Amino acid sequence: MTSKIAPKVALVTGASRGLGSALAEQLALRGWHVVAVARTVGGLEDLDDRVRRAGLPGAGALTLAPMDVTNDDAMRHLCRSIHDRWGGLSLWVHAAIHAAPLAPAGHIDQKDWEKSLATNARATGMLIPMVEPLLRAQDGTALFLDDPRAGQPFFGAYGATKAAQMALARSWQAENAKHGPRVVIAEPAPLPTATRARFFPGEDRTKLADVQAEAARILDTL
Repeated sequence: MTSKIAPKVALVTGASRGLGSALAEQLALRGWHVVAVARTVGGLEDLDDRVRRAGLPGAGALTLAPMDVTNDDAMRHLCRSIHDRWGGLSLWVHAAIHAAPLAPAGHIDQKDWEKSLATNARATGMLIPMVEPLLRAQDGTALFLDDPRAGQPFFGAYGATKAAQMALARSWQAENAKHGPRVVIAEPAPLPTATRARFFPGEDRTKLADVQAEAARILDTL
């Protein structure tokens, strides 16, 4: 009698589009069970469809979790559910981001500023304490995606709040260097995502890296 090996479980926050979606897809195709979190239900369903269509032997599965990372109660309930079902996490990929429109610092829309703070900075500070015990239980890894825009013209809201997110990640990385969980910070190549198109309209997207190839490259470095 053979026993079924439990799958490695990954939580991907920000899994409905762009690099987050590609990372979730690559993980599922590599046999992981992926808990995919995003606000956009359609994007999560598209992700699930792509994995199913691939039909790869040994592919993992997806648990779709349509929720907002800024909702403390929802994320707390999700983390508790992950603990109860699997006992922990082997990987957390944090790709959730709010990309506010470019604007001079003196003309930042306050709603965009508040949303940038809530999604990029506050949610990260709220999620790390929730996810850390799950990663410790499985000797897991946290993956953050850097995009250094702080101080660049017109990137005030995005650059400042993304920098705050990465400062949190780097502090967590330094604090856990000896005892874990392991924290990895990757800086992806420029990609033809909706976020980049918002920042650089009219850019020649044929010169940008392939999203799936970049997702595979990043996962291979873990």
